[in-house]
Amino acid sequence: MSNSSSITEFLLLPFADTQELQLLHFWLFLGISLAALLGNGLIITAIACDHHLHTPMYFFLLNLSLLDLGSISTTLPKAIDNSLWDNRAISYLGCAAQFFFFLFLISAEYFLLTIMSYDRYVAICKPLHYGTLLGSRACVHMAAATWGTGFLWAVFHMANTFSLPLCHGNTLDQFFCEIPQILKLSCLHSSLREAGVVMVGVCLAFGCFVFIVVSYVQILRAVLRIPSEQGRHKAFSTCLPHLAVVSIFMSTVMVAYLKPPSISSPSLDLVFSFLYSVVPPAVNPLIYSMRNQEIKNALRKVSAGRGLFSAGLS
Repeated sequence: MSNSSSITEFLLLPFADTQELQLLHFWLFLGISLAALLGNGLIITAIACDHHLHTPMYFFLLNLSLLDLGSISTTLPKAIDNSLWDNRAISYLGCAAQFFFFLFLISAEYFLLTIMSYDRYVAICKPLHYGTLLGSRACVHMAAATWGTGFLWAVFHMANTFSLPLCHGNTLDQFFCEIPQILKLSCLHSSLREAGVVMVGVCLAFGCFVFIVVSYVQILRAVLRIPSEQGRHKAFSTCLPHLAVVSIFMSTVMVAYLKPPSISSPSLDLVFSFLYSVVPPAVNPLIYSMRNQEIKNALRKVSAGRGLFSAGLS
């Protein structure tokens, strides 16, 4: 038995018991990290360098890529270190920092996805007012609000969680410092303060979910009123990447946190947490660039420009 004042480090759950499997996980995590870095980096570069992509939709996509890069860089480096060197320990301050940055970035991403649904709603349902409702200043304010809200929520949640006394050891049944695992170590299984924090989080998440659903109901109604089939397909195709990203994000989070306790186990919790914390940041660039000709053209221009620059230097 120990209390929070005596805990200097936490022990994370390893992905495998044998060295061979640990090395396999190391190469898997390294490959996913590099793929996420490359994919999100290319989208950021393409949007930043091509003035044709300086529109609200791509401005929000640039912010999404930044958040994806940040969130996957918060969890995977420690998992890679754990798999390669069998180093399960993470310092108390390191755990608090990982907890804060992951919660900050994933919360901001959820708020940003909500704003992106509003962008698609205005583009399809109110196209004549698009430039007015989503001007450059409005977009900057919306993006700043998502980052700021995520930051404040992370500060609030971290201050509450790490102020709880810990007396159930220092072993976390997870590969990163996740909220439920920290709470399991608390001396207080439930408290009015923690219940209040959970209720605030549920209300925020549910409010964003309702907003996204209502936006897409309105979008679907507007698309169905378009007379030509080609017009309907073109209008709705601009929403498909965002809809796919939202579906992956929300389904993995819901599976991780709303699964029945009867099927809960450390190994399953590890898999589900990996799905919602690692998979979306890695696949989002692929979803947005797969059928997006504008991003492909921008990447070709960037590649051609670098080729000319290299040729000039040589």
